[in-house]
Amino acid sequence: MANIFTSSIGKKLIMSISGLFLILFLLVHLLANSAYLFGPEAFDLIIVIMGSPVVVAMVPVLAAGFAVHIAYALILNRMNMKARGAQRYEITHKGEADSWASKNMLILGLIVLGFLVFHLSHFWAKMQLPEFTGGHAENVNDLMHLTFGNPYIFVCYIVWFVALWFHLTHGFWSALQTIGMNNTKWISRLKGLSYIYATIVCGGFIVIAVTAFLRANGYIG
Repeated sequence: MANIFTSSIGKKLIMSISGLFLILFLLVHLLANSAYLFGPEAFDLIIVIMGSPVVVAMVPVLAAGFAVHIAYALILNRMNMKARGAQRYEITHKGEADSWASKNMLILGLIVLGFLVFHLSHFWAKMQLPEFTGGHAENVNDLMHLTFGNPYIFVCYIVWFVALWFHLTHGFWSALQTIGMNNTKWISRLKGLSYIYATIVCGGFIVIAVTAFLRANGYIG
């Protein structure tokens, strides 16, 4: 068991499993936020569901998933910087050296992390956090219009989603390969699946952001 936490392979496995957990969360998060496209009432209903005790109880688990993934990503990057030649982490997976995203995973990850903090400060801190502190939660539809109605913030979100897209296109298939799906015949299929998933998730978030921007500025109802 100790080798899982101390060996290079074990650390990659932990980062991959935590990454797949977060990838699943992104899909659930997209499906929940898609309710915004159907109007304020539908979105308010989803927010009520997300405020249920079961969902709230998952917050620490989700936070732990992020913490583990980030920590092991930094640890592995440090190991990679110390490594030499063919043992470098970037090329431990077949075909990985050919991917621009694979060479910039840390930078992409830091961009995603930085804006995640910004996102949490604009939504979670004003909606879910007050439930723990006894404060007053703000209306989610008002927050959507206030946030995405600002063209500068809107553009920043689009950049964030693009960075997330690149991060997912490599991270998804690489994680699957690490947990055992490393047959050479499956590499192209896994990459294809990663691109499809990343496009659906990030494209979905972009559609929601664009819709919020248009509604906030009175272009659509």
